[in-house]
Amino acid sequence: MASPVPLRSDFDDVQLRGLAKRSRDPNQIRRLLALAAIYEGGSRSDAARIGGVGLQTVRDWVLSFNAEGPAGLLNGKAPGRSFILDDQHRRALQDIVEQGPIPAIHGVVRWRLVDLIQWVWEEFRLAISKQTLSRELRAMGFRKLSARPRHHAKNEHLADAFKNSSQTAWRQSRRRSAASR
Repeated sequence: MASPVPLRSDFDDVQLRGLAKRSRDPNQIRRLLALAAIYEGGSRSDAARIGGVGLQTVRDWVLSFNAEGPAGLLNGKAPGRSFILDDQHRRALQDIVEQGPIPAIHGVVRWRLVDLIQWVWEEFRLAISKQTLSRELRAMGFRKLSARPRHHAKNEHLADAFKNSSQTAWRQSRRRSAASR
């Protein structure tokens, strides 16, 4: 059986218990108390019981504590998924949206999300969803705008002739009597 990984020599059980008392993170407190038990001379199995974990996890805590001190016992934030579009892609997307489509080249007269998804695929070979592209465009300051539909045969001058141009006659309403209230 391999020998256990030794703990740092610049801490002791009293210091770890003091750090646990001042900490606000319950997971760090549990880990500090488990390591304090090892400093007192307890076994790694005792530390695992105190921490409510297995021996491998205690070993991981010891390695983190040795490398980073008490801060190594805090939960780290997961990095999450990386962005699909980088800065170069965003600049190119912004340029193409600001320029607008060229009907002879792009085959559309206005950009829709599906058209831009197709453009991103053809340009960079990146698959991107409508929601993600919409979020990216909104982050760049673009908003979804659509023109009001307009009939091709509408004549503004004829429409004005049919509008009711008579003035409304405003008059003051009669005073109500106190009895009708």
